[in-house]
Amino acid sequence: MTRTEIQFRRIALSTFCAGAMIAAASCGETAAPTSHAVLHGDLVVSSADIDPGLVAQAHAVSARFHNTVQASKAGYAVVSPCISHPTLGAMGFHWANGALIDPVFDPLQPEQLVYSPEGKLVAVEYVVIDVGQPAPTFAGHPFDVGGTPIPVAHWSLHVWTHFTNPSGIYSPWNPAVACPT
Repeated sequence: MTRTEIQFRRIALSTFCAGAMIAAASCGETAAPTSHAVLHGDLVVSSADIDPGLVAQAHAVSARFHNTVQASKAGYAVVSPCISHPTLGAMGFHWANGALIDPVFDPLQPEQLVYSPEGKLVAVEYVVIDVGQPAPTFAGHPFDVGGTPIPVAHWSLHVWTHFTNPSGIYSPWNPAVACPT
């Protein structure tokens, strides 16, 4: 794929994805539990499997988005309602930067930021479009297949960099987060 094709695809995808996510949000839909972690709820990531250096780097680069005002200034926009699951907890509100949604994984540029109902940054989410490249990993941890309402093949991964997740740092659902009812 040429550089021009990738740029065109990135623009088309970011425009389409933002529209699809906003449409789903306006309909009050919640994310379907399609991730590896949800399908395999017994999967537990031990603390020995977590690279504290990369997590710390992701925390440091995303800390400037401690509130949604800063996220908005950097090109992120809200793309979901507060997403919850009846038994697994919640994720929160997703803010995406469509310009970053592409086939490239950069752990220091998360495509999405996740905010609690109180407006605090709790996690980052990486979204990588699958164009035939090897599946990405975050410090050796595999991404989930799909997991977002983007209508093209992709991988995604939540990393709870700013709030403890009792289900694990890479679990998409956090039982300590609750959406308003």
